[in-house]
Amino acid sequence: MATAYHAVFRCVAGCPGDHSIWQPIYRCPACHGLLQVVHDVDALAHRSAVAWMRRFDDRYKRTTWPYGSSVWGKKEWVCPGIRDDNIVSMDEGGTNLFWAERLGRELGLDDVWVKMCGNSHTGSFKDLGMTVLVSVVKQMMTDGARIRAVACASTGDTSASLAAYAAAAGIPAIVILPRARVTPAQLVQPMANGAQVLALDTDFDGCMAIVQRLVEDEGVYLANSMNSLRIEGQKTLSIEIVQQFDWEVPDLVIVPGGNLGNVGAIGAGFDMMEALRLIARRPRIVVAQAEAANPLYRAYRRNWEFEPIPARPTLASAIQIGNPVSVNKAIDTLRRYNGAVEQATEQELADAAARADRAGLFSCPHTGVALAALEKMAARGDIARDDRVVVVSTASGLKFAEFKVGYHAERLNGVRPTLANPPIDLPNDYDAVRRAVERVVAV
Repeated sequence: MATAYHAVFRCVAGCPGDHSIWQPIYRCPACHGLLQVVHDVDALAHRSAVAWMRRFDDRYKRTTWPYGSSVWGKKEWVCPGIRDDNIVSMDEGGTNLFWAERLGRELGLDDVWVKMCGNSHTGSFKDLGMTVLVSVVKQMMTDGARIRAVACASTGDTSASLAAYAAAAGIPAIVILPRARVTPAQLVQPMANGAQVLALDTDFDGCMAIVQRLVEDEGVYLANSMNSLRIEGQKTLSIEIVQQFDWEVPDLVIVPGGNLGNVGAIGAGFDMMEALRLIARRPRIVVAQAEAANPLYRAYRRNWEFEPIPARPTLASAIQIGNPVSVNKAIDTLRRYNGAVEQATEQELADAAARADRAGLFSCPHTGVALAALEKMAARGDIARDDRVVVVSTASGLKFAEFKVGYHAERLNGVRPTLANPPIDLPNDYDAVRRAVERVVAV
């Protein structure tokens, strides 16, 4: 008989008691702290590490439902109690691990990789977690739960992902955004997918306060990352990175940090691989924040004493968050993973994104923050030349075309682009074109 796998919610602070993942609960009833999904590792350990690797490799990007998804190919580690007919999947995961050879060479590094999470259905890493959350909601509703809608606060990417997955499942979705603080490409995604879009005259932290009241008072289900079902999907990011390296662990992972759910998720993936003996060592994890919204960086500089701050406007709008919900989980992860936090100015993040683009990428501004952290650490000698480094690219640069155009047209406030490459306007004249081509070839 096959071993039965099981997962429950438990308080991150250690309060006693298990809570069913099949009920709408987001905080510990005793201390009001966040919950985390806990798996029966002893049951999972009945299968050997080699057998798990083989199972995950055999499923990877196959057509058998639902294993075409790299998230659901690891179903036993994510949500073992879900029934396949309730899974809402859009082939998430399995994104390119891009060898940034040219960029690494410019920085004096031999082994730099960029995990292209933006190559996903809605264009960001949020799909990894949203497939799990919406699938659980669908099963809850199928089994009779009265859920009126799913709702989130968002700086853009979460709302796009929630709207798409909810639309596919036939579940009403409500997204609350800070007015005029998301790109048109991000705003139109939930609109197109039929979500109720509410644009508030506040920042993300204000939107988050409103959505939490809706969850308490109006019978809607919370889809933000303080709901740790999202983390279960996002933790497959680190598992997939190791899988794509033929089950070898990189030395360093750099990730942009806003609401900080992804930090704990990445750590959770490595924790699970270590507990089940798929890996024997941990990487170092570094979080990169925009200088305009850097509460975790400030805490790091103060021996992890955290205080929320008013986040100032930044080109990296999705991480413009001054009071991140998942800060305690993130700090715990960084403490255990020899972690560090770096920051980037607007100039640094814009130039770093442009420099990476010159090496074949098309980076969003949030990835630019992580790339700037990579550059600063390399310049200080904090990264050895042969260290294997993975930069997590959280979203598609196509969502941020205005940022790209503004950089090359020299229209970004506070940025003097050092790598601007505007088009050259010429008459319809062959000799003028030939002279321009000769200048390029000469360079």
